[in-house]
Amino acid sequence: MRFFIALEIPEADKEQIKQVQAQLKTLIPRIKLTDPEKLHLTIAFIGEQDLSIQDALITAMKNAEVGIGPFSIIPAYLDGFPHLHTAHILWIGIKGDIDKLYRLRHHIKDGLENIKLGVDHRRYVPHIAIGKLNNFNLTPNLEKEFERIMSIQFNPITVSSIKLFESIPEHGLHSHNTLAEIKL
Repeated sequence: MRFFIALEIPEADKEQIKQVQAQLKTLIPRIKLTDPEKLHLTIAFIGEQDLSIQDALITAMKNAEVGIGPFSIIPAYLDGFPHLHTAHILWIGIKGDIDKLYRLRHHIKDGLENIKLGVDHRRYVPHIAIGKLNNFNLTPNLEKEFERIMSIQFNPITVSSIKLFESIPEHGLHSHNTLAEIKL
């Protein structure tokens, strides 16, 4: 089973992200937008593991949230992987109470290491993936449009839980099922 731990974007907050996606689709018609039902902010990608690890993952999540409490994040800027100028994935970066998000991420990494799971040690960049691209090159005009799109005042997104998801491949895509939710 393919696992990941993430913050799910609440339905009420998806609308502002869908508006950004719609504007991007107008600017870049070939972009493959992330399904709004799959919008999330990954805390830890665990990958393929035996189903027997699920309870240990839930315990690690419960231990990680102690003392964190609900917090808010705010969509802030557009960026991309591997970088914005030749992005394969466009994403929205966040600001707000990210110190709590980083603490939560650190605690979850500790929990994963305690159950002998490999942990990604690359620099953690909190983001919400919103679309995929091929052969993209950012032009100066497009960069100005990206700045215009992100200049609106976004509503804060309240984070009140973390979720354990499974990712199921289906015809070249993936569906996400919630396996557990831990309240902050």
